[in-house]
Amino acid sequence: MARRDLNGLRILVTGASQGIGRALCVIGAKKGCQVLAAARSQPLLDELAAEVKSAGGTIAIVAADVTKAEDRAAMVDAAQRHFGGLDVLINNAGIGATGHFMDSDPQILRTIFETNFFGLIETTRVFLPLLKLGRTPAIVNISSVVGKRALPARSLYSSSKFAVAGFSESIRAELAKDGIDVLVVSPGLTQTNFSKNMLEQKARMPMDHLRGMTSEQVAEATLRAIAKGKTEVTLTLKGKLLVLVNRFFPWIVDHFAKKKVRELFAEEIAERRKKQSK
Repeated sequence: MARRDLNGLRILVTGASQGIGRALCVIGAKKGCQVLAAARSQPLLDELAAEVKSAGGTIAIVAADVTKAEDRAAMVDAAQRHFGGLDVLINNAGIGATGHFMDSDPQILRTIFETNFFGLIETTRVFLPLLKLGRTPAIVNISSVVGKRALPARSLYSSSKFAVAGFSESIRAELAKDGIDVLVVSPGLTQTNFSKNMLEQKARMPMDHLRGMTSEQVAEATLRAIAKGKTEVTLTLKGKLLVLVNRFFPWIVDHFAKKKVRELFAEEIAERRKKQSK
């Protein structure tokens, strides 16, 4: 992975209107990046652009949904029109849902994959010609700690992020011949509106109270990793600990995950055993 100077770097951030994406645009612009912000909400993009420009940063915006081919083409056109190309693609757009698999709607899973996986890979595909011509080009995929170790009630979201990890590992080798680096950033629970924007929330154990890092901290860590030329970054102390323990002692994580689920479903388990004993 190449070290790179952020100043003057042309970057595109998807899912830029809120949370981590918005912070990446604001902080990236402060560090001298030429930012192209893409998101579905035009009003939120307008607010973002006004903030960045008032601080003296360089930003262009494009209303786009990564799941739509015509919108992906519009992002490519915007990158060429405003900045003459692209150096770093940050695939940040994502949606989620919580709840146990047995209670989930099949369409929810397909909707999550359309954005988190298919939208990501097709956005990557259309930008490869521009990235091949870029300066120290890179693709940055914003994943999640649960894309490294899945947790109960996060099966749908986790599956999409595991898919992103596999895709990223594969193209990292493939694109080496083109000089394009691939970085995967895996935040832990972050203080954003992500949970409020979920397709559904059915998990019996809420985890919002455990959200630690701010969007700005994640953005800073991501931009620092881009500059240093890293290939993978896992964020938050709890996230790093989870991944570390799972690497060497996965049975420990399994044990506590199963124990927690049994506690949450204690009444259901007792009722089933009562019926079985009859």
